Amino acid sequence: MKKSVLALSLGLLIAGVATADTLAKIKETGSVTMGVRESSGALSYTLGNGRYVGYHVDVCERVLSSVRKQLGLSSMSIKYQPVTSQNRIPLVVNGTVDIECGSTTNNQARQKDVAFAVTTFVEEVRIAVKANSGIKSINQLAGKTVATTTGTTSVQTLRKHERATGVDFKEVFGKDHADSFLLLESGRADAFVMDGSLLAGLIAKSKNPADYKIVGEVLSVEPIAIMLRKDDPAFKKAVDDSIKTLITSGDLAKLYDKWLLQPIPPANARVGLPMSDNLKAALANPNDRPAEDYNKK
Repeated sequence: MKKSVLALSLGLLIAGVATADTLAKIKETGSVTMGVRESSGALSYTLGNGRYVGYHVDVCERVLSSVRKQLGLSSMSIKYQPVTSQNRIPLVVNGTVDIECGSTTNNQARQKDVAFAVTTFVEEVRIAVKANSGIKSINQLAGKTVATTTGTTSVQTLRKHERATGVDFKEVFGKDHADSFLLLESGRADAFVMDGSLLAGLIAKSKNPADYKIVGEVLSVEPIAIMLRKDDPAFKKAVDDSIKTLITSGDLAKLYDKWLLQPIPPANARVGLPMSDNLKAALANPNDRPAEDYNKK
């Protein structure tokens, strides 16, 4: 009995160590699990039948190809694991997901639980409304219903904005970004607060893109990055080095153009979001600075 307990304890310990060393885990199993989103605009979304595409999906696939070569593997299978705003961090922490490639903001609170690769996208949180709503700014949201996605920080960001002082609105929550957009589309919400690229991507893929517009002040500037397990410096270095190579070679800019400026599936509509000055600065000096650094006054 004691030997069995000891063996089990050692087994759990070894499994824990293997999970913490992602490169060793990948080399041993010949596989890796990528966390992906089903409706995160042009950054990560599904085309159905288990196929996931987008800017961050492409970036991660390039990164993992580099990791495969670094480990000397002739082949490596990638398992695509859908994640949500609510479960993405727990699934990285517990080892279910090795690398999360969606639309996650790097901030100080999250850095306590997970690590982030160098920034590959910089978001500006905005407001989407029906084009005929007459809403043009934050102070016109008084008495309105505002949608956002469960597990995100967008409505909190809106409430903290100085222009929102004294503006009283009702919150409704979608289970994912597509569900939140449906709240706006169906009239159950007057506005949808979220990352600008996600809003633009959802509008571009909607039935009638001209029916919507993005309005108001920039609520927050947020660095978006690939998320990794904490305390795994070797894997973080491998991911960071690969991203830096993509940046210096110009391939990252090409991927940005492919997904944010050119027509994308399934509707072959353009998101039409030129690279921001904040992202250009982040790529010129690769770093993993949190959102708090971007919003200092």
